[in-house]
Amino acid sequence: MTSGQTNTLADAIDAVEETYEFMLAYAAQGRAREEPGDDIRDYLRRAEAGLVIIAAMASPNGGGEDQAAFVEMVRQDAARARTAMRFVLEQRAIGSQMIDNLNASIHLRTLLTDLFLLDEALKISGG
Repeated sequence: MTSGQTNTLADAIDAVEETYEFMLAYAAQGRAREEPGDDIRDYLRRAEAGLVIIAAMASPNGGGEDQAAFVEMVRQDAARARTAMRFVLEQRAIGSQMIDNLNASIHLRTLLTDLFLLDEALKISGG
């Protein structure tokens, strides 16, 4: 896992994407519950912190109506995905099936698609 704090929008996007990749591997392991040394909660907490940043991001200055509407949509999707992630974090045990269901959540998948699009737009525009 990439160490360090999630402070920027780019860091937040990376945290969510890295967590999703880790969750895919974790889900494939067929664990009934987490074991000592598992990093699943650490990944989920880092992604959850990133979702706070994403849900609070401001619309870019000078962006048009469509850009502002897209940013608002991403913010709402981040808030929904964060709710699902926090629900999982509150459970006493986190098994592979629970993570597989979180991966399949339409809220997380929608957010990931948003973030892939947003990340690419930021890279191209230099933002």
